[in-house]
Amino acid sequence: MTTATAPAQDLADSAFLKAVRGEPVPHTPVWFMRQAGRSLPEYLRVREGVGMLESCMDPDLVVEITLQPVRRYGVDAAIFFSDIVLPLKAVGVDLDIKPGIGPVVAEPVRTLADVAAIPDLTPEHVPFITQAVQGLVGELGATPLIGFAGAPFTVASYLVEGGPSKEHARTKAMMFGAPEVWEALMAKIAGIAAAYLEVQVAAGASAVQLFDSWAGALTPADYVEHVMPHSARVLERAGALGVPRIHFGVGTSNLLGLMGQAGADVVGVDWRTPLTQAIGQVGDRAVQGNLDPTLVFAPTDVMTSRAAEVIEAGRAARGHVFNLGHGVIPSTDPDQLARLTEFVQSYPL
Repeated sequence: MTTATAPAQDLADSAFLKAVRGEPVPHTPVWFMRQAGRSLPEYLRVREGVGMLESCMDPDLVVEITLQPVRRYGVDAAIFFSDIVLPLKAVGVDLDIKPGIGPVVAEPVRTLADVAAIPDLTPEHVPFITQAVQGLVGELGATPLIGFAGAPFTVASYLVEGGPSKEHARTKAMMFGAPEVWEALMAKIAGIAAAYLEVQVAAGASAVQLFDSWAGALTPADYVEHVMPHSARVLERAGALGVPRIHFGVGTSNLLGLMGQAGADVVGVDWRTPLTQAIGQVGDRAVQGNLDPTLVFAPTDVMTSRAAEVIEAGRAARGHVFNLGHGVIPSTDPDQLARLTEFVQSYPL
């Protein structure tokens, strides 16, 4: 989709899209993960008294929240405001996001019948997503919008555990002990995630990110056998739409090469893995990351010195998109993020 304010060529010339394609860039592009707006006073104002899932299903609110970090920081891409469990809510799964806890599922998945009871997602389930993306594309002009979905393993863990888990014991018990249920569940979620990304791209998103929060709980062998094929299906369907694909996980130092092979054009790297090490693992792919999110609480000169190290390391990759190594911490000082953005965008190439 193109608009009068954002011809396709203007978007193609963006620093972000050039970097993810491995082309020369005018500056190192930067954006911030996990709704950078949540540290902003204007975000807190519009979210006051409004639940997370309710916010994600209100097109006007989605547009406003997505635009807030772009307005304040002038970042090189916008990340669509959503949540990894939103598609499940949209198809009728009984869940909610409890403040201070996270997603809570009323009836966790245990059997093949439980899996079969989850409908496949169609555009008719999420008209508010189409409306929000179309509105955003018109507002963003030449700034690309990144579509967003949770990866099958992470979403499955919420459905099986019934909520957040540190050990993922029930999830792994199903994966190892009830493989037929596990495969059916992963196939179901992969289809929902792919359809959710397709809706966003059809409405105008210029790239997508598949977010696998809990993949770091897996060994490489278990990832290859039980998870990677399903993430690959999501990324394959997104790739068929012609948009760049970012694949990000937390604590995935031992999986970065595999996450690239699953079908990513860009591999997101969390702060635990040195970028030079990550670049050696992902092959001829761009990388995204990976400043420690807590460094924005350090003195500005310390933060920018470490940011410079990340930018310098990124030169060895096919392309580099600067980001934090995970989401913005809610208590982050917005002015410090503004200083970081300016530093990255003005850093000499």
